[in-house]
Amino acid sequence: MTPDPASRARDEVLGRLFAEHAAPLMAFVMRLTGGDRQRAEDVVQETLLRAWRHADRLGDQDGRSPRPWLVTVARRIVIDEHRGSRSRPAEALGHDLDLVAEEDHADRVLQVVMLREVLRRLRPAHREILVETYIEGRTVAEAAQRLGLPLGTAKSRIYYALTALRAALADQEVTP
Repeated sequence: MTPDPASRARDEVLGRLFAEHAAPLMAFVMRLTGGDRQRAEDVVQETLLRAWRHADRLGDQDGRSPRPWLVTVARRIVIDEHRGSRSRPAEALGHDLDLVAEEDHADRVLQVVMLREVLRRLRPAHREILVETYIEGRTVAEAAQRLGLPLGTAKSRIYYALTALRAALADQEVTP
């Protein structure tokens, strides 16, 4: 099957454009892309494809060079790619996914749920001293003052509360 005359004319214009303008266009685009040869080749290819689509206008330019049109199209392609890359998030290709993966918090959530359940089973006096010292982060003296207890009583409550907590956790088969 022979190509139609319009297709042959477009191919002829493209061949002439490639022979006369591809090398200077490549040098221009290499500067625009910061020396990235692969990107530059892609831009030149897209530019020549667009020239092929508009071969009817580029074929009869009355002696004028199509290079200004080609340079303008290539520059706009580079600008569009740059704008598009800024509006999209960075791609994660080639990166170790373990470095970007989120930590699994399921174990921590399970521990918190189990600790709350075990704390509910403790006597209120043991629970409140543990909450003050371990959860609220107060010193034994601060917890004693806040709860209105003598310092020695607060210390012994912490000891017995921790003993009761260990026993309750062992009943739940949870290792502290």
